[in-house]
Amino acid sequence: MSREGRRRADAERNIEAILDAALECFSDQPDVSMTSIAQAAGVSRVTLYSHFVSREELLARVLDRAVTSAAEVLDAERLDEGSAAEALSRLIRSAWRILAGYRNLMAAAAAVLSPRQVRNYHRTVLQQVERLIARGRDEGAFRTDLPQGWLVSVFHNLLHVAADEVGAGRLRRRDAAAVLEATVLGVLAVPAG
Repeated sequence: MSREGRRRADAERNIEAILDAALECFSDQPDVSMTSIAQAAGVSRVTLYSHFVSREELLARVLDRAVTSAAEVLDAERLDEGSAAEALSRLIRSAWRILAGYRNLMAAAAAVLSPRQVRNYHRTVLQQVERLIARGRDEGAFRTDLPQGWLVSVFHNLLHVAADEVGAGRLRRRDAAAVLEATVLGVLAVPAG
């Protein structure tokens, strides 16, 4: 391997180590410092800053990685199978497990990104939710008297409220997925009468 090739391989290993450490650090402590991330990655601050010029840039890359990982998990749920309500239940449970693991990462993001930027990171999941709600409406299982976009927003916000409630100790983590499922499906249910 050439000298340049070794340098590139070293740089790629450093970037991977930094991203792995940053994900863990942000997930443990949203306000973690770049110095702590460098230490956790086993690199110098100079090396960290040579790859990521700011904490915001590093956080954005970590969010990209987390969203990609989440999309892969959700894709495995086969959301096109079963009724829309069944598929949405599977999505809620998977999305909750993912969000619970990344709750502090999202808190770090909310501290430096606009609400619109944070919501953009959820775009992949929200598109799946939108498709499921549309399918549920076509199946006659979900309400059509409220705008579909509103129902997607309610889903998104309920997930984050649940994370906040767990974080505040007002909702037990082990109960959160079931509470979310009952709440979301209740909101989407066609009103009686």
